[in-house]
Amino acid sequence: MADSQSSAERPTLKTISQMTGLAVATVSRALHDAPDIGVETKRRVHEVAAQIGYRPNRAGVRLRTGKTNVISLVLSTEHDVMNHTARLISSIAGALNGTPYHLIVTPFFPTEDPLTPIKYIVETASADAIIMNQTQPNDPRVAWLMEQGFPFATHGRTDWCDQHAYFDFDNTRFGELGAERLIGRGRKHIALIAPPMSQNYAQNIAEGATRTAERLGGKVTLLNGVTSDDASSDVEVAVRAALKADPTIDGIITASTTSCMAACAAAEDEGRVVGKDIDLFSKEAIQILKRFRREIQSVQEDVSTAGAFLARAVIKRINDPDALPMQGLDTPRVNIPT
Repeated sequence: MADSQSSAERPTLKTISQMTGLAVATVSRALHDAPDIGVETKRRVHEVAAQIGYRPNRAGVRLRTGKTNVISLVLSTEHDVMNHTARLISSIAGALNGTPYHLIVTPFFPTEDPLTPIKYIVETASADAIIMNQTQPNDPRVAWLMEQGFPFATHGRTDWCDQHAYFDFDNTRFGELGAERLIGRGRKHIALIAPPMSQNYAQNIAEGATRTAERLGGKVTLLNGVTSDDASSDVEVAVRAALKADPTIDGIITASTTSCMAACAAAEDEGRVVGKDIDLFSKEAIQILKRFRREIQSVQEDVSTAGAFLARAVIKRINDPDALPMQGLDTPRVNIPT
């Protein structure tokens, strides 16, 4: 059927209408998964659309509906390449596949006001909804978006999370598990390499780890001057310095795969043997740490589920802004070394 279309002619809803014998309005509603259109009709319309390479004209859609059919994922450029950003993007894009929506990534720089890209998206109407992470307890982006009534969802919670869509990893439980596992292995002096403490999940990790260590007779100390988001070389330097300054450190909790690997390298440079002289506990989106060092204790963070959930959450906010916001929490699962 695709051969019957001129190579210079862009397929339209009318083209699909002529090929299926359905009204243009029915074709449009089928492509938008309208509930009053039958499953077989939707299947046939999508099949023909795929065969002829139909793509909606975004300019036309925007003129008719005021919508862009775009979801913007706002991300900081400072994230390390081995963190879960790539998996988050992939899972959001996968969840949007087969819907009218397309994903764009809007970066912002560490020196930039995080509210700037948010305001740009809303004020230029360049997307229908926003997904963002690295949330703060009193996040100014969340406050502003709620004030504007603009659809959004966060990867992470805020002090107002009862009022907005989010998906989060239970970082308080992650911190608790870290302290439990390391103290259970006889470790008493634990260093914590946390994310930037301005962020909500960093505070959750520190609270969970510190409180649990005190209860079990150990101590967790925040490693100052470096975060789990920093370059591996900076983490190595900081961990080596900490181990030199305090030889009693016998456990390390880290909040990212890269910082864990850097901490391991630094410990080994200082003559420590992981699993014997010192233990490490981290979280990871992809099970890689046990292949790096089998003795490393780790927790799985299901970023794929998070991305798919956030995609569904913003679509729901677009389509039904008065409905209760979707909210999800991922419970940590320990990967026990074998």
